[in-house]
Amino acid sequence: MTDPNHPCPDCAESPEAHSQAVCDRRVFLRRSIAGVLGMTVATPILSLVSNGAMGGLSAVFANATAEALPIPSNPAIKSIVVLWMNGGPSQIDTFDPKPGTANGGEFKAIATSLPGVRVSSHLPRVAERMDRMALIRCMKTGEGNHQRARTLMRTGFRPNPTVAYPGIGSIVSFEKGDAASPLPQNVSINGPGEPAGLLGLSYDPLLVGNPSRSLENLSPVRGMTDARIDRRMEMLLKQDEFFRERIGGKSREADGHDDAMRKAVAFMRSEETAAFDLSGESQSVRARYGGTKFGEGCLMARRLVEAGVRFVEVTLTGWDTHDDNFTRVAKLSAELDGGMSALLADLEERDLLDSTLVVCMGEFGRTPTINPRDGRDHFPGAWSVLLAGGGFRQGTVIGETSADGTEIRGNHVTTADLHRTILWSAGIDPDYEYYSPEGRPLKYADGGRLIGALLTA
Repeated sequence: MTDPNHPCPDCAESPEAHSQAVCDRRVFLRRSIAGVLGMTVATPILSLVSNGAMGGLSAVFANATAEALPIPSNPAIKSIVVLWMNGGPSQIDTFDPKPGTANGGEFKAIATSLPGVRVSSHLPRVAERMDRMALIRCMKTGEGNHQRARTLMRTGFRPNPTVAYPGIGSIVSFEKGDAASPLPQNVSINGPGEPAGLLGLSYDPLLVGNPSRSLENLSPVRGMTDARIDRRMEMLLKQDEFFRERIGGKSREADGHDDAMRKAVAFMRSEETAAFDLSGESQSVRARYGGTKFGEGCLMARRLVEAGVRFVEVTLTGWDTHDDNFTRVAKLSAELDGGMSALLADLEERDLLDSTLVVCMGEFGRTPTINPRDGRDHFPGAWSVLLAGGGFRQGTVIGETSADGTEIRGNHVTTADLHRTILWSAGIDPDYEYYSPEGRPLKYADGGRLIGALLTA
């Protein structure tokens, strides 16, 4: 019988190949290879392709019983950077403008490097790179509450009080993180990120409150030698072992706590912590990123990707613009434009963009109509997500909204579609099954289809 305290069902088949803390990657790979060689999965592929840059939407669905694409054995995506627009940015005032309409608002639309595609005039540097990006203009999620929508977009699942679903950063860290590296493989800058949930404390994001300053609590207090730290660690581990004995055996929480503590000490003592230190970057480089907290976060994200970190989230907060929308969005757009464009340029110059997926998104969009306070309210019915790198097809616009922006024309993309496509492209099986402590079977993705228009092959 499978141990319900273990996240991996394979222990029922080969328990000697596993530890209680983490799933053995070799077993995961064997399962993936088996799927490639002979197994078929009833996962349809969704292909959403714009008919011209701004034309109508056509959708092609594979038969639901057809063989799914095998999980890539050599995935294009090695690292993922999420630029999290906290509060929910207005799609009309950023990536899906409606100039000359009642809902268009104050902003002008400008041409981009992708013929026929226009974006807000407050995103000129992003506009220059649009031919090397993919833009989804038909996201629809159905969650208009901030916290519920954040959980949905970061985990792929709607909140459930009985299940602590892991964030996508934790899944990437768990499956693809370098266990030998002292660096945390899941980092959240300027915001709290999403917890690892059932995957355990070891895969929670490391929080960086201010990228412009050194990491807090990285250096030991005065007089605290390595030997004293080692002795204290030994005492702590003994206490945890005593706790396990008191409760009658194993404890996933204690195991995760011990593993996190060991990793923290190894991180503190490593030279790789320099990846978090921006002081060595020239003022010209930092100015290119905009000189803002968000820009500094994007610069740190580039440094972390270079150092081998698998997942980084950088938050730009303030997009909850129920009032004074246009003044606030103009300022936020300037920060986004500087930080994101510099990040993409630097990754490209270092030959890292093809292996790094950059996703710019928030928890939902905002109403096309403008409220009496000159603001826009919550709107999960039709909004945009921008992607770059990661081997995804460049110069692609997926879907479109009506002339007034109030509805999607044709089919829409769901959170499950987006998560499935990202996980699959990173070489992670979206249908990999693991278990909650109560023995409930769970999967990494909540259904969904691969977004065929993003895939280059």
